[in-house]
This record gives sequence, structure tokens and C-alpha cells, in this order.
Amino acid sequence: MRIVIVEDSVLLREGLIRLLVDAGEEVVGTAGDAEEAMVVVEAEQPDIVVTDVRMPPDHTDEGLRAAIEIRRRWPATSVLVLSQWVEERYATELLAGSTVGVGYLLKDRVADVRDFVDAVRRVGEGGTALDPDVVSQLLATSRHRSPLEALTPRETEVLKLMAEGRSNRAIAHVLVVSDGAVEKHVSNIFMKLDLPIAEVDHRRVLAVLRYLEAAP
Repeated sequence: MRIVIVEDSVLLREGLIRLLVDAGEEVVGTAGDAEEAMVVVEAEQPDIVVTDVRMPPDHTDEGLRAAIEIRRRWPATSVLVLSQWVEERYATELLAGSTVGVGYLLKDRVADVRDFVDAVRRVGEGGTALDPDVVSQLLATSRHRSPLEALTPRETEVLKLMAEGRSNRAIAHVLVVSDGAVEKHVSNIFMKLDLPIAEVDHRRVLAVLRYLEAAP
């Protein structure tokens, strides 16, 4: 299996190389930051990229954002993310699409060499490897997430105006858009708030109630 390792810590990078080479795998390239990773992946077209999350220049979430971009540019390349913690926003984005050839492990798992190598091989072959702690945290976050977070800024603006009691035509006038555009936004709001057509319930009222319950 052809592997690229993206890790800014030289010691950890060399350790990962040694583990994988000793296991019979081929490390075809390495990178110390997200920008370099893109160049190496494009040149080598590896089976899998093993990447850290935090790396230069800001040491925040560059590696995870790079993983998302790699999946976008080269869908056939698998990605295994290693991190000391769960970066919820981009982890959710990474896992939101196809989970074929995607993994997210906490670095503590690397201590078990056999499990780590198995995870690399499984993800590289199109499987999935998700740390139980990652799954638990993402599920816990999703349970407490406001349904309004699914709305776009424009849809939120439309819902706010609905809560003020404005009609679709009045909303169109305020936002300087067509009646049809407002109707489309309202339809999207109903769908995202899981408000299907019903004979009894008035979806507009229910949507406003959802907004008032979730609004700060």
C-alpha cells in the first residue's frame, strides 16, 4: 500500500514511517504542513494519506481541512486522520459524505501498533476506522445541536421575519427579492426543520415556534 504521511513533528513522523515500513507497507512521501501535503499527494497519488490535525502555520485544524480538500480533489485517495482531540466542525464535514476510505483515530491508539497498522490497511482498502471516543463526542454534539444550525443565513433571516408576523410578500419587500425566492426559502425551512405537510398543524406557526425556542 502506498502511503503519504502528513505530520509536522519530525519524531512522530519518523516513528510512523518506521511502524508502517516494518509492517511491509510503502511510504512514498511525507509533508510537514497542509500546503506541502497537497503537492506531495498530487505527485504521488497514494492509496492513503495519514495526517495530523494541527500543524503550521496556525496549529489549529489545517490538517483536517487538508484531509477534506484531498477527498474533494482525489476521491480515490483514502484519508486517516490522527489527532489528540476531536475537532467537531471539520470532523463532521469529513464524515458527512461518503465514509468509504475514511478514518479518524485519536493518537493514543497509535500506541497499539497492530491496531494502528490494521486501521491504516482497512481505510486504505476503502473501509472505515473511527475511534469510539470520536463517535461518542460527535453523537453527543448532534443531540444538542439546534435545528436552526441547518439553515443558511438567508433562510434564518426569512424565518426571523416570519417570526415578526410578516407575510411572504412583506418578506420579499424587506429583502428585495421575488415572491418566488421567498417561497423557496420557506419551503427549505420547512424541510430542514422536519415539518412535513399536515392537515391539522400549521407549518408556518410551528417553524416560528422552533425559532423562538432555539433563539438566544
